[in-house]
Amino acid sequence: MATGLSVNRLIRTSVNLSPVAAARRGFGTLLVCGDSDVIDVVERIRSYTTLETVATDFGTSAAEYKAAVLYFAQSPRPTTLMIGRWARNATPAILRGGALNSVEQNIATWNAITNGGFNITIGGVTKNVTALNFSGAATLTAVAALIQAGISGGVATVEWNGSQFVIESTATGASATITYATAGSGTDISATLKLTSGTASTAPIAGLAAETALQCTAVMADKSAVWYGLTFAASTQPDTQSHLDVAAYIEGVDLDRMYFVTTQDAGVMDSADTSNIAVDLEALAYKRTFLLYSGSNAYAAVSACAREFAVNFNANRSTITLMYKTMPGVVAEVITESQAQTLKARKCSVFVEYVNDTAIIQYAAMASGHFIDEIHGLAWLKDAVQNAVYNLLYQSKTKIPQTDAGQNQIIGVISGVMREALNNGLIAEGQWNADGFGQLERGQMLNNGFYIFTQPMAMQDQSIREQRIAPPIQVAIKLAGAIQECDVIIDVNR
Repeated sequence: MATGLSVNRLIRTSVNLSPVAAARRGFGTLLVCGDSDVIDVVERIRSYTTLETVATDFGTSAAEYKAAVLYFAQSPRPTTLMIGRWARNATPAILRGGALNSVEQNIATWNAITNGGFNITIGGVTKNVTALNFSGAATLTAVAALIQAGISGGVATVEWNGSQFVIESTATGASATITYATAGSGTDISATLKLTSGTASTAPIAGLAAETALQCTAVMADKSAVWYGLTFAASTQPDTQSHLDVAAYIEGVDLDRMYFVTTQDAGVMDSADTSNIAVDLEALAYKRTFLLYSGSNAYAAVSACAREFAVNFNANRSTITLMYKTMPGVVAEVITESQAQTLKARKCSVFVEYVNDTAIIQYAAMASGHFIDEIHGLAWLKDAVQNAVYNLLYQSKTKIPQTDAGQNQIIGVISGVMREALNNGLIAEGQWNADGFGQLERGQMLNNGFYIFTQPMAMQDQSIREQRIAPPIQVAIKLAGAIQECDVIIDVNR
């Protein structure tokens, strides 16, 4: 029964929620690509926050685990590590059954099956699996062995992995295929095995031809935009040409990323050796590839990456120089002065021992000679500016007018990002020593570390205005840089 008229008849009130701002991209996640078959070629990537979970999946002897040890040993370190599957060798077709609960795993239930059967097509050939007798099986591993024998012809292997049955074709490559299991003669066990379309944990996975490191990188870039850094940790590492191919790809893609390479070739320290990866990368001058020499650890660059990626750009004075940092778990190199000079000239970093009983990362430069902290910080700055302007336009309840006042709103959010960069130490006050624009002249001080200029809206070309494009906004920033070397002169008087 109504208790009265709705107030909405007289006072009409609505609530408008503004859209949630688009998130900034992260710049602290490394993707380690390895060739262990733990991750299939459909899933491709998993994320980890602890070394224990990596060990659970990969064991403690896999290359992926060894790289993860270095990553999680850093202090401080990033929160997330991603591991991806590199199909370095051709892969089989796979059908993963659904997980069996404790009741379904009861061996007595399986012992009661004496005439089990199901159908499955492997490599285009249908297998009618019949007369499966599990009465003498003591474990589900034994059940899997009987199923494998029943498939016959050596076309597949069957495994019980502790929670599910997995069928893999023995054939590999693009022609390797498998289907869901279906009902067969005798007692149908296709659903009991949880290998049917309604019970399997994933769709059947077709095999893949062997892929190069470059092909793997392209797949990973398409698969996820979350990772910023990339390295390989496989049973056989990519060769020099493969590294160069990946470096070229990383350099050219639109979304900023970094590539980390560890070399164990001592020739990079020999000035007379001109046929090595350090010489090649320096000649190509890639800004997004970081090379580190380590004679003792094939994945040492992971440690350097972890320390750099631990930077929290939202915190005060949080940016770093990677030089002088340590690499827990990596043995420091003892090298000569001439070797050190050669590495410096070739833009190859090294974790090196000093006579004062310290060991530090030395040089910390990309192949181009730009320091890694600058490339890392500027990638963050670019993304932060893009998102700030995007969110201004995206979250506005009306519109940003194509007027000087509207343009000033854009300049305002850009200024906010620049103040963040000032706060975290990426930029700082200093003298502008390049060509000027607007009211900025060479030699002028940037007291806040940045200067923003745009022309008045009245000067905009009409054809561009009609496309609703804002006038260009120019920003000058002064990087804070970092002191890595200095000269001290001591005058003595007696």
